[in-house]
Amino acid sequence: MADYTQIKLDIADGIATITLHRPEKMNAYTGTMMTEMIDAFDRTDADDSVRAVIVTGAGDRAFCAGADLTPSDGKHVFSSGDTVEDLSDPRVRDGGGMLTLRIYQSKKPVIGAINGAAVGVGVTMQLPMDIRLASTKARFGLVFARRGIVPEAASSWFLPRIVGLPQALEWCMTGRVFDAEEALRGGLVRSLHESEDLMPAAIALAREIADNTSAVSVAMTRAMLWHNPSLSHPMEAHRIDSRAIYTLSRGADAAEGIASFLEKRAPRYPGRVSSDMPAFYPFWNEPGWE
Repeated sequence: MADYTQIKLDIADGIATITLHRPEKMNAYTGTMMTEMIDAFDRTDADDSVRAVIVTGAGDRAFCAGADLTPSDGKHVFSSGDTVEDLSDPRVRDGGGMLTLRIYQSKKPVIGAINGAAVGVGVTMQLPMDIRLASTKARFGLVFARRGIVPEAASSWFLPRIVGLPQALEWCMTGRVFDAEEALRGGLVRSLHESEDLMPAAIALAREIADNTSAVSVAMTRAMLWHNPSLSHPMEAHRIDSRAIYTLSRGADAAEGIASFLEKRAPRYPGRVSSDMPAFYPFWNEPGWE
């Protein structure tokens, strides 16, 4: 695949696996890793063979130990080292947020396989992933208040939506590290697995999506479930639902869905995300940085 230096991208049988690959640094996050991960998601969106994306870390110690606090290039750790007068300057942008916004925009479902320690951006980068599975050895920490900064990566938007405001406040205000069992109880992860069972479980979930669903239906469903809860009235969601049902029900995937059900066989959906999304997609206005 691409000539990446801090991640690996493998695509096989409809499933893409992005592996954070700095095991000697516990997969700590850098600007290079951000750029490579964004590029990888650009590739998976553009590749119609990819039906689901799994994100995991190299080794068994860490998923991602947070921002690299001792970067080899000597650059500022948490933000740009440049001094700017205008806070709308693009150099102010948080690198974790640039990644999470890209994952949020993914047209393919994203599954996190959290294989070890996940601290700081190691947690917040997981939040726009659709489903998170964790190793029983995983540890989590929203440690920003203990580093003199604040939660980043748009986590103040994502985290309360996933775990609820009271739990988000406790984890962020204490900044403590907590174990996988607490992450499960708090709703951060869907299930826990022994280390050797984590990737097989993630692959099985990705396989269920890849083998049984329409890529176009999943892309629309993902967008609707992420965007519609923020609408001001259910009528706005009803408009989107209705247009999507009307449009997709007239397509080849709907015909195949009915035929495969009646014929009691596996479906063979012809629709492609690259060419067959409804004409009104995207149905939201994507804000820019300003």
